Amino acid sequence: MQCQFCKKNPAGVHLTQIVDNEVKKVDLCEACAKEKGVNDPTIFSIADLLLGLGASQKMEEATAAAGTEVTCPNCGFTQADFKKTGRLGCARCYEVFAEGLGALLQGMHKGTQHRGKVPPALRRAADHQAALARLEADLKAAIGREDFETAASLRDQIKQARTTTP
Repeated sequence: MQCQFCKKNPAGVHLTQIVDNEVKKVDLCEACAKEKGVNDPTIFSIADLLLGLGASQKMEEATAAAGTEVTCPNCGFTQADFKKTGRLGCARCYEVFAEGLGALLQGMHKGTQHRGKVPPALRRAADHQAALARLEADLKAAIGREDFETAASLRDQIKQARTTTP
């Protein structure tokens, strides 16, 4: 197996990352691994190498127009820190570095908005409340249109929804 960067020497360093059930592999020769800083984790950005996107480079290019290096006011994290570690310092960093991170995160994940997980019981309760609010809005609109048959039906549905637990 040849090195994916120089395409000359046999690969001796093999890196693997699994993201969303998708395996990404990088095979490097010893020289390229050393050049990329694989042996020194302080200067090696796994995101850059594995994604082949130049992750920190994209972020730097996107914010270079500002003329100065952007620093997070909350934690003091800089673009250089991101390049070094491949991680951000705090939640505020996502806002501060948003311009450069958008394309990077879109490529790495399903989207750029964190949705998180919600316990099933809480999800059912939230859905139930949303449905009830929708019915109440429809009832108000039906009364406004003087469509009293629909309003009576909606009133009954609201009454039923309030007695039913999610």
